Amino acid sequence: MANVDVADRVSGLMGGRDRVRSLLNKLGYDTTDWVRVVMYRECFAFIESLSPGTLDTLEIAAGPQWKRRFRFKSYTAADYPAFDICEDRLDRQFDLIIADQVFEHLKWPQRAGKNVFSMLKPGGTFVVTTPFLIRLHDSPIDCSRWTETGMSYLLQECGFAAQNIKTASWGNRACVRANFRRWPRYGWYKPLHNEKDFPVTVWAFARR
Repeated sequence: MANVDVADRVSGLMGGRDRVRSLLNKLGYDTTDWVRVVMYRECFAFIESLSPGTLDTLEIAAGPQWKRRFRFKSYTAADYPAFDICEDRLDRQFDLIIADQVFEHLKWPQRAGKNVFSMLKPGGTFVVTTPFLIRLHDSPIDCSRWTETGMSYLLQECGFAAQNIKTASWGNRACVRANFRRWPRYGWYKPLHNEKDFPVTVWAFARR
């Protein structure tokens, strides 16, 4: 039981994971995955700077975080397997495309990045987040990891100019150790200092 977080314990007792997480968040217990806390703060702040109400937005393999937080001008979700970003393109362009913890699962990430580039309007932005120092998580497969430098080179191969790519990362040894045991929640408090040599998440903002 030592490695079971509070959200899982309470959910096991009460049932209804979403309901329990909502209650814990109201009590000040942050149920966000520890590895993603800083990443989301930085990415959310960046999108706020773009005036989300003016953006036609596409999310690849959509999750709840982005649509729930922002009121975009329009929002389209493209989910696997009906839509495979490695093979498919929509017949429209977007101001913003989001791929949150998706590219590590792709067989052909360079093909996917080129498809993203083609679906962006001129001046549009791609927000991509990926893990680095975390354990394998097949969903359905787990293929790749990138450092900030590697992510920049991948995006350049996909058509983005180097000067239009901004990368960042976050992690520390405590989070790395916890993550190899299980997926820890942020909870009431866990250290958020950044140790650059121990990134658990890497993200980039790339403008076409």
